[in-house]
Amino acid sequence: MKFRILAPLLKTFFIINLVAFSAYTHAVPSFARQTGLECAACHVGAFGPQLTPHGMHFKLGGYTETDGKEGKIPVAAMLVEGFTHTNKSLTEDAQPHFGKNDNLSLQELSIFLAGRMTDHIGTFIQVTGNDFDQRFGMDNMDIRFADSKPISGKNLTYGISINNNPTIQDPFNTLSGWIFPYMASELAPGPEASPFINGALEQQVIGVSAYGFYDDHFYAELGGYKTLSRSIRNKLNVGEDGRLDGIAPYWRLTYFNDMTEQNFRVGLFGMSSRLQPEFMSGPTDNYRDIGVDAAYQYMGTKEHIFTISTSYINERRTLNNAFDGGGASHLHGTLKRFDLAGSYTYKNTYGVTAAVFDIRGNQDDTLYNNGEADSGSINGSPNSRGYILQADWTPWGKENSWGAPFANMRLGIQYTGYTKFNGAKNDYDGLGRDAKDNNTTFIFAWFAI
Repeated sequence: MKFRILAPLLKTFFIINLVAFSAYTHAVPSFARQTGLECAACHVGAFGPQLTPHGMHFKLGGYTETDGKEGKIPVAAMLVEGFTHTNKSLTEDAQPHFGKNDNLSLQELSIFLAGRMTDHIGTFIQVTGNDFDQRFGMDNMDIRFADSKPISGKNLTYGISINNNPTIQDPFNTLSGWIFPYMASELAPGPEASPFINGALEQQVIGVSAYGFYDDHFYAELGGYKTLSRSIRNKLNVGEDGRLDGIAPYWRLTYFNDMTEQNFRVGLFGMSSRLQPEFMSGPTDNYRDIGVDAAYQYMGTKEHIFTISTSYINERRTLNNAFDGGGASHLHGTLKRFDLAGSYTYKNTYGVTAAVFDIRGNQDDTLYNNGEADSGSINGSPNSRGYILQADWTPWGKENSWGAPFANMRLGIQYTGYTKFNGAKNDYDGLGRDAKDNNTTFIFAWFAI
């Protein structure tokens, strides 16, 4: 049965069970059920993925914190329904089975194995389907072993993460795997260029990293990633964007300070990758990404919560394969990305967020001209910049809310505006399409049980 035929039945079943279980049997998002805590204990705004200090420690501890009660099943589910409108209709359908504009879609339908397996092992494993691919496939995975011990009178939390998406394992949930916007439309055009670490390898690799968090201040992590085989990727329904030549090392250093009513952190991170775009031996395209990030949270009494986070990535690349094959005009180049987001949340229920982003790099007339009218560039520039505004309402997820803490929902409206898109403000594709034509309004309903 086609996924699009099955989707309405799944959506109806999901929503019925959401209401029924919330009111009667208290089926819950698995982490909340396991700990007995409200969603707001771990998440700003009572909904993921933005973490409070408690949520950060829960992740560092391997998802194993519990209220001591037995019989908890670490299974959860999520559904996201969205409506997408762009200022100007696309010249082609946004996706197969959809139109050029004003599309209603089942953006995500996910099942999770998420929670405590043993005293020291926990999981976050997600399988997702949607209206676009019309199939289920492997999504994010993070399997952890964690423990702690005293050293010189200070606590050390240490562990190992096995994951399939660089930065998804980050305990602060503010790098590219979790960066705002936490939910965005899959049916709207997006900038063609972004640093390699920002999602180029997601779900196509397997990685192992070791980490330590000392004295509740100092975090360090070191690991590496290797491409999954083509046959495994086909079985998992994930992408095939070439393969890594050997191991791609990843590292992270952060200083964190929690002062109860407020906290801040500053960190460094990086990754070095050698990619073979085809599954053949030969020259590689090499990417070296180094970034800096920082964040501040004012928690207060949790009535008024303010957050601000930012990151900057500098990527240096040597495109041996693309240059030799005529896919790039220059052997060497750089790409830089800056993100800044600030949010205000009232009583963990009403939230507003404003963000800006800026992507810029060296001009390459071949690399950045893919011939697609809605996303291609005629000027050879990767530069894009814009802003994102979002307002959302999360009525559940608090200790005294309806169904607490066993059901959750977020309703939101998001607007993305572009002041430059793929190198230009006006006529970036040579067919009269301007950056502002891609401005997008996205309305979403996000459910979790």
